[in-house]
Amino acid sequence: MAAPRLSHRMGRLLEKAPALGPRPRVYSTSPAFAEVLRLPQKQLTRVVYPLRELGQHLAADSGPGLIEQGLFDPSLEDIGRAESIFEATARNRIEYLSSAVRLDHAPSLQQPEVCFIGRSNVGKSSLIKALFSLAPDVEVRISKKPGHTKKMNFFKVGKHFTLVDMPGYGYRAPKDFVDMVETYLKERNNLKRTFLLVDSVVGITKLDNIAIEMCEEFALPYVMILTKIDKSSKGYLLKQVLQIQKFVNTQTQGCFPQLFPISAVTNSGVHLLKCFIADITGSLKSQSR
Repeated sequence: MAAPRLSHRMGRLLEKAPALGPRPRVYSTSPAFAEVLRLPQKQLTRVVYPLRELGQHLAADSGPGLIEQGLFDPSLEDIGRAESIFEATARNRIEYLSSAVRLDHAPSLQQPEVCFIGRSNVGKSSLIKALFSLAPDVEVRISKKPGHTKKMNFFKVGKHFTLVDMPGYGYRAPKDFVDMVETYLKERNNLKRTFLLVDSVVGITKLDNIAIEMCEEFALPYVMILTKIDKSSKGYLLKQVLQIQKFVNTQTQGCFPQLFPISAVTNSGVHLLKCFIADITGSLKSQSR
């Protein structure tokens, strides 16, 4: 069981409000998210705000508290607007651009960029496929064999931003992985945020620690995504979240303090992540004009 002080801190992190309150009218969103909005309150919270749903499993003595300042907590309306950014239309083309094994082979782009990194078999390609679920013509290859992605794959999301799928580190990683990834992370001027994927079942591994140290050394702003949350019981998942949150709070400086639990299978947390990406790339602001 987590220490009382840590549980109290997580209580502050997870307990934004006892309920979502009246649901605002979402003016422009996908039919898929419109279906989510029709879910019963408990299911809606589980799908859209998985950290809140986890908070219900904290010990009663963890104590209520305010959410920590700076954490991401958008309205359902903002999340609905972000959905349209990830929806392929005639005016909003979402497409695979190119692949590269070196930075000088990467497409030269001015728009904001985000990249996804993680160890082999962490579920990176599955997550990216879930993010592009409203762009069915975009092919994101998923393999049961770890280490399938060997190059940096660039996907353009309309005029908003570019998403980069990086090769996995660890098992079957490309031989030139270090040179490829380090150069990209250090020199890609339009990179706005790095998303580091961690398997929620396994926790932070030695290989993940190396990736974290690299992000810290380069002073990169990065975010930790916890994948495969559908694979564990709520109790075990909460234990993992508490441990990883403690690590982020005490061992990192550049990591965004809020974790993003995700399931590419149930889509839990995916809508919130879309909104976060839209926000940090400035796309959400431009969408409201």
